[in-house]
Amino acid sequence: MKDADRLVGRPPWILLAPALAGLAFLVLPLAGLLVRAPWSTLGTRLMQDQVLDALRLSLVTATFATVLCVLLGVPLAWTLARVPFRGVRLVRALVTVPLVLPPVVGGVALLLVLGRRGLIGGWLDDTFGITFPFTTAGVVLAQTFVAMPFLVISVEGALRAADLRYEEAAATLGAGRWTIFRRVTLPLVAPGVAAGAVLCWARALGEFGATITFAGNFPGRTQTMPLAVYLALETDPQAAIVLSLVLLAVSVIVLAALRDRWVNP
Repeated sequence: MKDADRLVGRPPWILLAPALAGLAFLVLPLAGLLVRAPWSTLGTRLMQDQVLDALRLSLVTATFATVLCVLLGVPLAWTLARVPFRGVRLVRALVTVPLVLPPVVGGVALLLVLGRRGLIGGWLDDTFGITFPFTTAGVVLAQTFVAMPFLVISVEGALRAADLRYEEAAATLGAGRWTIFRRVTLPLVAPGVAAGAVLCWARALGEFGATITFAGNFPGRTQTMPLAVYLALETDPQAAIVLSLVLLAVSVIVLAALRDRWVNP
Protein backbone atom coordinates (compact mmCIF):
# COMPACT_ATOMS: atom_id res chain seq x y z
CA MET A 1 0.00 0.00 0.00
CA LYS A 2 2.88 2.34 0.76
CA ASP A 3 4.31 1.76 -2.72
CA ALA A 4 0.96 2.64 -4.26
CA ASP A 5 0.79 5.84 -2.22
CA ARG A 6 4.25 6.74 -3.43
CA LEU A 7 3.20 6.28 -7.06
CA VAL A 8 0.21 8.63 -6.78
CA GLY A 9 2.09 11.36 -4.94
CA ARG A 10 3.50 14.57 -6.33
CA PRO A 11 4.69 14.01 -9.93
CA PRO A 12 8.28 14.82 -10.94
CA TRP A 13 8.88 18.24 -12.48
CA ILE A 14 10.14 16.61 -15.67
CA LEU A 15 6.55 15.48 -16.26
CA LEU A 16 4.65 18.26 -14.51
CA ALA A 17 6.32 21.14 -16.37
CA PRO A 18 5.37 19.97 -19.90
CA ALA A 19 1.93 18.99 -18.60
CA LEU A 20 1.33 22.53 -17.38
CA ALA A 21 2.72 23.94 -20.62
CA GLY A 22 0.34 21.74 -22.62
CA LEU A 23 -2.60 22.85 -20.46
CA ALA A 24 -1.66 26.49 -20.92
CA PHE A 25 -1.34 26.00 -24.68
CA LEU A 26 -4.92 24.70 -24.82
CA VAL A 27 -6.52 27.08 -22.33
CA LEU A 28 -4.84 30.43 -23.02
CA PRO A 29 -6.31 30.89 -26.54
CA LEU A 30 -9.78 30.31 -25.10
CA ALA A 31 -9.05 32.76 -22.31
CA GLY A 32 -7.86 35.29 -24.88
CA LEU A 33 -11.15 34.88 -26.71
CA LEU A 34 -13.05 35.66 -23.52
CA VAL A 35 -10.83 38.63 -22.64
CA ARG A 36 -11.08 40.25 -26.08
CA ALA A 37 -14.81 39.67 -26.44
CA PRO A 38 -16.90 42.84 -26.92
CA TRP A 39 -19.09 42.16 -23.88
CA SER A 40 -20.63 45.64 -23.86
CA THR A 41 -22.02 45.22 -27.37
CA LEU A 42 -22.45 41.44 -27.31
CA GLY A 43 -26.25 41.50 -27.33
CA THR A 44 -26.41 44.00 -30.17
CA ARG A 45 -23.95 42.05 -32.29
CA LEU A 46 -25.80 38.77 -31.69
CA MET A 47 -28.93 40.42 -33.04
CA GLN A 48 -27.30 41.43 -36.34
CA ASP A 49 -28.92 39.89 -39.40
CA GLN A 50 -25.79 38.14 -40.66
CA VAL A 51 -25.13 36.61 -37.25
CA LEU A 52 -28.72 35.44 -36.83
CA ASP A 53 -28.80 34.02 -40.36
CA ALA A 54 -25.57 32.09 -39.82
CA LEU A 55 -26.76 30.84 -36.43
CA ARG A 56 -30.15 29.77 -37.75
CA LEU A 57 -28.66 28.01 -40.75
CA SER A 58 -26.06 26.25 -38.60
CA LEU A 59 -28.64 24.99 -36.12
CA VAL A 60 -31.00 23.78 -38.85
CA THR A 61 -28.39 22.05 -40.99
CA ALA A 62 -26.59 20.48 -38.02
CA THR A 63 -29.91 19.08 -36.78
CA PHE A 64 -30.82 17.65 -40.18
CA ALA A 65 -27.32 16.22 -40.54
CA THR A 66 -27.63 14.55 -37.13
CA VAL A 67 -30.97 13.01 -38.05
CA LEU A 68 -29.45 11.68 -41.27
CA CYS A 69 -26.46 10.33 -39.35
CA VAL A 70 -28.75 8.51 -36.93
CA LEU A 71 -30.87 7.01 -39.71
CA LEU A 72 -27.83 5.75 -41.60
CA GLY A 73 -25.26 5.37 -38.85
CA VAL A 74 -27.17 3.23 -36.34
CA PRO A 75 -27.86 0.43 -38.87
CA LEU A 76 -24.24 0.69 -40.05
CA ALA A 77 -22.94 0.40 -36.48
CA TRP A 78 -25.24 -2.57 -35.84
CA THR A 79 -23.95 -4.29 -38.97
CA LEU A 80 -20.33 -3.79 -37.92
CA ALA A 81 -21.01 -5.02 -34.40
CA ARG A 82 -23.40 -7.89 -35.03
CA VAL A 83 -22.87 -9.24 -38.56
CA PRO A 84 -19.64 -11.19 -39.17
CA PHE A 85 -18.46 -10.90 -42.76
CA ARG A 86 -15.21 -10.86 -44.64
CA GLY A 87 -13.68 -7.42 -44.86
CA VAL A 88 -15.36 -6.06 -41.73
CA ARG A 89 -12.07 -4.49 -40.63
CA LEU A 90 -11.70 -2.78 -43.98
CA VAL A 91 -15.25 -1.45 -43.80
CA ARG A 92 -14.67 -0.18 -40.27
CA ALA A 93 -11.49 1.56 -41.42
CA LEU A 94 -13.35 3.19 -44.32
CA VAL A 95 -16.08 4.38 -41.97
CA THR A 96 -13.54 6.12 -39.76
CA VAL A 97 -11.55 7.69 -42.62
CA PRO A 98 -13.46 11.04 -42.37
CA LEU A 99 -12.09 11.40 -38.84
CA VAL A 100 -8.54 11.77 -40.15
CA LEU A 101 -9.23 12.97 -43.67
CA PRO A 102 -8.76 16.74 -44.14
CA PRO A 103 -12.29 18.18 -44.43
CA VAL A 104 -11.34 20.04 -47.62
CA VAL A 105 -10.48 16.70 -49.23
CA GLY A 106 -13.86 15.42 -48.12
CA GLY A 107 -15.50 18.36 -49.87
CA VAL A 108 -13.57 17.64 -53.07
CA ALA A 109 -14.61 13.99 -52.85
CA LEU A 110 -18.25 14.99 -52.46
CA LEU A 111 -17.96 17.23 -55.52
CA LEU A 112 -16.52 14.40 -57.58
CA VAL A 113 -19.43 12.16 -56.62
CA LEU A 114 -22.41 14.50 -56.21
CA GLY A 115 -21.37 17.44 -58.38
CA ARG A 116 -23.14 18.08 -61.68
CA ARG A 117 -20.34 16.22 -63.44
CA GLY A 118 -19.84 13.72 -60.63
CA LEU A 119 -20.32 9.99 -60.65
CA ILE A 120 -23.86 10.23 -59.26
CA GLY A 121 -24.58 13.95 -59.36
CA GLY A 122 -24.74 14.10 -63.15
CA TRP A 123 -27.36 11.37 -63.23
CA LEU A 124 -29.38 13.02 -60.45
CA ASP A 125 -29.30 16.34 -62.30
CA ASP A 126 -30.26 14.89 -65.68
CA THR A 127 -32.95 12.53 -64.35
CA PHE A 128 -34.53 14.38 -61.44
CA GLY A 129 -33.11 17.89 -61.68
CA ILE A 130 -31.54 17.49 -58.23
CA THR A 131 -28.30 19.33 -57.48
CA PHE A 132 -26.48 19.41 -54.17
CA PRO A 133 -23.36 21.58 -54.58
CA PHE A 134 -23.72 25.18 -53.36
CA THR A 135 -27.11 24.52 -51.78
CA THR A 136 -28.38 24.18 -48.22
CA ALA A 137 -28.83 20.46 -48.84
CA GLY A 138 -25.17 20.36 -49.79
CA VAL A 139 -24.30 21.83 -46.38
CA VAL A 140 -26.24 19.00 -44.71
CA LEU A 141 -24.45 16.36 -46.79
CA ALA A 142 -21.03 17.85 -46.05
CA GLN A 143 -21.78 17.92 -42.34
CA THR A 144 -23.11 14.37 -42.44
CA PHE A 145 -19.96 13.12 -44.16
CA VAL A 146 -17.62 14.45 -41.48
CA ALA A 147 -19.88 13.79 -38.47
CA MET A 148 -21.25 10.28 -39.04
CA PRO A 149 -18.11 8.42 -37.86
CA PHE A 150 -18.61 9.88 -34.36
CA LEU A 151 -22.05 8.30 -34.19
CA VAL A 152 -20.98 4.97 -35.68
CA ILE A 153 -18.04 4.58 -33.29
CA SER A 154 -20.16 5.47 -30.27
CA VAL A 155 -23.03 3.13 -31.17
CA GLU A 156 -20.78 0.25 -32.21
CA GLY A 157 -18.96 0.50 -28.88
CA ALA A 158 -22.27 0.45 -27.03
CA LEU A 159 -23.43 -2.57 -29.02
CA ARG A 160 -20.26 -4.51 -28.27
CA ALA A 161 -20.58 -3.71 -24.57
CA ALA A 162 -24.27 -4.67 -24.41
CA ASP A 163 -25.25 -7.96 -22.77
CA LEU A 164 -26.29 -10.37 -25.53
CA ARG A 165 -28.29 -12.51 -23.13
CA TYR A 166 -31.27 -10.16 -23.39
CA GLU A 167 -31.34 -10.46 -27.16
CA GLU A 168 -30.88 -14.23 -26.94
CA ALA A 169 -33.76 -14.48 -24.47
CA ALA A 170 -36.01 -12.48 -26.79
CA ALA A 171 -35.07 -14.75 -29.71
CA THR A 172 -35.84 -17.82 -27.57
CA LEU A 173 -39.29 -16.42 -26.88
CA GLY A 174 -39.92 -16.18 -30.63
CA ALA A 175 -39.24 -12.52 -31.33
CA GLY A 176 -38.07 -11.67 -34.83
CA ARG A 177 -34.86 -9.83 -35.61
CA TRP A 178 -36.59 -6.52 -36.23
CA THR A 179 -38.57 -6.82 -33.01
CA ILE A 180 -35.42 -7.68 -31.07
CA PHE A 181 -33.61 -4.70 -32.55
CA ARG A 182 -36.48 -2.32 -31.88
CA ARG A 183 -37.62 -3.56 -28.46
CA VAL A 184 -34.39 -4.88 -26.92
CA THR A 185 -31.24 -3.71 -28.69
CA LEU A 186 -32.11 -0.04 -29.14
CA PRO A 187 -33.12 0.50 -25.48
CA LEU A 188 -29.87 -1.18 -24.40
CA VAL A 189 -27.69 1.11 -26.50
CA ALA A 190 -29.83 4.25 -26.18
CA PRO A 191 -27.18 6.08 -24.08
CA GLY A 192 -24.56 5.34 -26.75
CA VAL A 193 -26.90 6.57 -29.49
CA ALA A 194 -27.63 9.76 -27.52
CA ALA A 195 -23.95 10.41 -26.85
CA GLY A 196 -23.05 9.78 -30.49
CA ALA A 197 -25.86 12.04 -31.69
CA VAL A 198 -24.72 14.90 -29.46
CA LEU A 199 -21.12 14.57 -30.62
CA CYS A 200 -22.35 14.29 -34.20
CA TRP A 201 -24.41 17.46 -33.85
CA ALA A 202 -21.52 19.39 -32.34
CA ARG A 203 -19.15 18.24 -35.08
CA ALA A 204 -21.66 19.18 -37.76
CA LEU A 205 -22.14 22.62 -36.19
CA GLY A 206 -18.40 23.30 -36.34
CA GLU A 207 -17.76 21.93 -39.83
CA PHE A 208 -15.88 24.26 -42.16
CA GLY A 209 -13.63 22.68 -44.79
CA ALA A 210 -16.02 20.27 -46.50
CA THR A 211 -18.82 22.83 -46.34
CA ILE A 212 -16.97 25.68 -48.02
CA THR A 213 -15.59 23.32 -50.68
CA PHE A 214 -18.81 21.50 -51.52
CA ALA A 215 -21.49 24.07 -50.63
CA GLY A 216 -19.70 27.40 -50.91
CA ASN A 217 -20.13 30.46 -48.71
CA PHE A 218 -23.39 32.17 -49.66
CA PRO A 219 -25.05 34.23 -46.89
CA GLY A 220 -28.46 32.91 -45.91
CA ARG A 221 -28.07 29.75 -47.99
CA THR A 222 -24.79 28.00 -47.19
CA GLN A 223 -22.94 30.36 -44.85
CA THR A 224 -22.83 28.55 -41.52
CA MET A 225 -21.27 29.96 -38.38
CA PRO A 226 -17.71 28.73 -39.00
CA LEU A 227 -17.83 30.22 -42.49
CA ALA A 228 -19.22 33.46 -41.08
CA VAL A 229 -16.32 33.58 -38.62
CA TYR A 230 -13.84 33.16 -41.46
CA LEU A 231 -15.47 35.93 -43.48
CA ALA A 232 -15.88 38.27 -40.49
CA LEU A 233 -12.17 38.06 -39.67
CA GLU A 234 -11.50 40.08 -42.81
CA THR A 235 -14.24 42.68 -42.38
CA ASP A 236 -15.41 42.76 -38.75
CA PRO A 237 -13.11 40.99 -36.24
CA GLN A 238 -15.47 41.80 -33.35
CA ALA A 239 -18.27 39.91 -35.06
CA ALA A 240 -15.87 37.00 -35.58
CA ILE A 241 -15.20 36.95 -31.84
CA VAL A 242 -18.92 36.95 -31.07
CA LEU A 243 -19.56 34.02 -33.40
CA SER A 244 -16.58 32.19 -31.94
CA LEU A 245 -18.00 32.70 -28.46
CA VAL A 246 -21.27 31.08 -29.53
CA LEU A 247 -19.41 28.06 -30.90
CA LEU A 248 -17.32 27.89 -27.72
CA ALA A 249 -20.45 27.96 -25.60
CA VAL A 250 -21.95 25.11 -27.63
CA SER A 251 -18.76 23.06 -27.17
CA VAL A 252 -18.86 23.59 -23.40
CA ILE A 253 -22.53 22.60 -23.27
CA VAL A 254 -21.78 19.41 -25.23
CA LEU A 255 -18.95 18.48 -22.88
CA ALA A 256 -21.18 19.15 -19.88
CA ALA A 257 -23.93 16.98 -21.35
CA LEU A 258 -21.49 14.12 -21.91
CA ARG A 259 -19.45 14.56 -18.73
CA ASP A 260 -20.42 11.15 -17.28
CA ARG A 261 -19.45 9.35 -20.49
CA TRP A 262 -16.41 11.22 -21.79
CA VAL A 263 -15.00 13.49 -19.08
CA ASN A 264 -15.19 11.70 -15.75
CA PRO A 265 -12.59 8.93 -15.17
